[in-house]
Amino acid sequence: MLSSLVAHYLFKKYPYKGEGFLTEMRSKMVNRQKLNEIALKMGLKKITLYNKFDNALKVSQIFGNTLEALIGAVYLDLGYKKTQMWVDKQIILPHMFTEDLEDLDINIKNKLYGWANKNGKILVFNTIEEKVESGRRIFTIGAVVDGEVFGQAKGYNKKEASQIAAQQAIEKLGL
Repeated sequence: MLSSLVAHYLFKKYPYKGEGFLTEMRSKMVNRQKLNEIALKMGLKKITLYNKFDNALKVSQIFGNTLEALIGAVYLDLGYKKTQMWVDKQIILPHMFTEDLEDLDINIKNKLYGWANKNGKILVFNTIEEKVESGRRIFTIGAVVDGEVFGQAKGYNKKEASQIAAQQAIEKLGL
């Protein structure tokens, strides 16, 4: 639901921008990390029931998921148009600064791949370890350039871990 509402907002805000720009902006606005941050700022942690002793939840996306559930509930109660107004007023305008997001590069892996291609380097992301902690799978991914590990990170999915590993590699390479 939120993805649709954000797409609607962006289409109205940027009527002459291309599909690629709009899709990338929507991705920046509704990614897991961003939604988690917004949910915490809105105080959803106070009303979310969860196991406070499960250390894995400290870095989970439960609060962003709670935000999406709240938006779904508003939609079921009020319909699309009123939900659009509520999301604009309560979420997009106070928390999603589109001007700042325009310049944000969210796909760090693509930046690293671009650098590797330009410089004739071989870049791969290897799964170093996969294990289960507190009932959740955790992946350790390495960003490997020409056989040397330049970044290594853990995450609850391979995409998340590889993005963090790519960021580490970019910093280590000074890009």
